Amino acid sequence: MPGYLIKTSTFRVGGRDFHMQSLLDAEQFHDPLGEAAGLGITADTWALFGQVWPAGEALAQTMATRDLTGLRVLEVGAGLCLASLVGHQRGGDMTASDIHPLIPTFLAENARLNGLPPMRYETCDWSGTEAFGEFDLIIGSDLLYDHDNQADLADFIDRHSASSVEVLLVDPDRQGQQTFHDEMAELGYGMNVSHADCMLANGERFKGSYLHFSRGAVAA
Repeated sequence: MPGYLIKTSTFRVGGRDFHMQSLLDAEQFHDPLGEAAGLGITADTWALFGQVWPAGEALAQTMATRDLTGLRVLEVGAGLCLASLVGHQRGGDMTASDIHPLIPTFLAENARLNGLPPMRYETCDWSGTEAFGEFDLIIGSDLLYDHDNQADLADFIDRHSASSVEVLLVDPDRQGQQTFHDEMAELGYGMNVSHADCMLANGERFKGSYLHFSRGAVAA
């Protein structure tokens, strides 16, 4: 037994069923060796990675139709990596990234459940200074929940951006949008916001915003 409870759910994305193993609920906690605690993950936040959140499902839907030809794509704060797996299934050059120590285990299992080969994953801390590549498209969902890390997030995105880059974040209209807009503007990114409204697998509607940022030829 792994020490936490899991479930498997099915999400219909782009005309295909994606089977996703996740934590049973957001109350799970299992960190016997203190590995997560050593990364700054508390008991209250430990299980957040292990859910497919509405904004993440909305991002996955955009990846089902987005032209990924020739693009190196990075998902930031990927959690269970549904959006990355959708892009991976379509042949995209996908890299998922996050910090929770259990994500590689869930990613490997979810790739297997969907008949997909292994996908690149990078463990990262937004406040670090390292970079593991440059990407043409950077995506993420519901990342603006903490005002204190928005400068770190903007810097992380910038470190991993190619000279011409597009950034697409799906946000459930959290109050931190303007702060993040300002951080990205200081780094030289153009931006625009569009309304997000899509149906989720559970029959509910997700309403929020697509936050688009760009730099270089993409911004033209």
